[in-house]
Amino acid sequence: MLMILGTFRLPAAKMDAARPAMTRMVEASRAEEGCVEYVYAQDLFDPGLIHVTERWVDQDAIDRHFAASHMAEWHGAWTDLGIGDRNLRLYDVGDSRPL
Repeated sequence: MLMILGTFRLPAAKMDAARPAMTRMVEASRAEEGCVEYVYAQDLFDPGLIHVTERWVDQDAIDRHFAASHMAEWHGAWTDLGIGDRNLRLYDVGDSRPL
C-alpha cells in the first residue's frame, strides 16, 4: 500500500471558486482503478490550507493517476485559483489495523 499525505494552500477567499475543481478531481480520482482512498479536507484553523490523504494499491496505480486527464485539468486550474505551497510526501506502508 502506498500513501500520499500532505497539504496545499490556496487563498481562503478563493475556496468557493476552487470547490468545483476540487470536487471533480476527488471524484475522478476515487473512480480510478487502484485508488483506495482520496480525500481533500479544509483545515479548521488555517483558512486556505487543504490536507490531502491518498491511498493506492501500488506504484502503477499512482503512475496512471498522474497521467490521467483530470490531473492535467486540475493542474491547469492552479494558477487561476492561486494554488501553491504544495507539500506532498509518498509513503510505502505495511498492513493497517484498527485502533
